[in-house]
Amino acid sequence: MTHAIAHFLKSSHLACTACIVALWLTGCSTPPPRPPQTMTPPPTPTPAPAPVKPAAPIALPSVPVKPQLPTSNARTAKEYRVDAAKHLYKLNVDRIFKGRMPPMLYAVGVLDVEVDKQGQVTRTYWVRAPGHAPEVMREIEKTVRQAAPYPVPAHMGKVVYSDVWLWHKSGQFQLDTLTEGQD
Repeated sequence: MTHAIAHFLKSSHLACTACIVALWLTGCSTPPPRPPQTMTPPPTPTPAPAPVKPAAPIALPSVPVKPQLPTSNARTAKEYRVDAAKHLYKLNVDRIFKGRMPPMLYAVGVLDVEVDKQGQVTRTYWVRAPGHAPEVMREIEKTVRQAAPYPVPAHMGKVVYSDVWLWHKSGQFQLDTLTEGQD
């Protein structure tokens, strides 16, 4: 038995030494790496809901207001040309030659103007064109068209009237219908 005890002690001692060495090695080793952590971004703040604006009151469609167009009670083209001349004078106050015109004028022209039932110019036609002054012709036509709408010819569906344009070299004019005469 002694031999068995000696063998036990020897193997115990060996086992004990092995345990101590194993513990010592365990303490010296680095711990196994942790599994990588995924970086989660910080939560994005949820925007605050926009304040609810009260609904705008619903506008009911209104009947469009038609501008009141001037009206002519003329029954003939000759009567209408007086209303048209007054209309042109009213819109061109600074361009009207004041007083009697001199005997020699830069240009004289006769223009027919067609006005529809809404007072819009639909056509112009030179009966006697001042061909020597094409710039005057262009200016007269421009002036006539820019003056629309003309007085609405209430008693005629449309009207074609004629007027004589008396043109001074200064660029001012008179219409024969409302002329103050010539010296």
